[in-house]
Amino acid sequence: MHLSQLIKNLSAAWISLLLTGQAALSAHTLTVKITGIDTAAGEIGCSVFLEGEEFPMGKSEQVPAQWKQADINGVIFIFENLEVGQYAVAVSHDLNGNQKTDTNFLGIPKEAWGVSQNVRPRLRAPRFDEAAVQVEGDLTIEIKID
Repeated sequence: MHLSQLIKNLSAAWISLLLTGQAALSAHTLTVKITGIDTAAGEIGCSVFLEGEEFPMGKSEQVPAQWKQADINGVIFIFENLEVGQYAVAVSHDLNGNQKTDTNFLGIPKEAWGVSQNVRPRLRAPRFDEAAVQVEGDLTIEIKID
């Protein structure tokens, strides 16, 4: 093998190693355990939000929401390949199949809900900064819905 070919091969291997290492640095997993489910009717929806997105009632543009059949023993959601950063999680127990949290005329949820850090302000929706968790490595959180 010529020296120039050896250098090309080593360069390609070095670049591949750098890219693989970079991908590993950004491949973090957030596991969300949902408790407090009082009926197996309907679905549990889980959304992960980045700061600036319409937390808690909007739609996350970066991380697709997940839906699973409700189970009184709990439901687990796994969000993979997240970048290091702060995220807030919103959960809803959708009983009527419209895949959203229904509210009354005052905007108060009529279906069970919860957010990360289990924040539950009395007269307003939780803010991102109150519910945010730092994802750096693999993280498991528990959210109790009410």
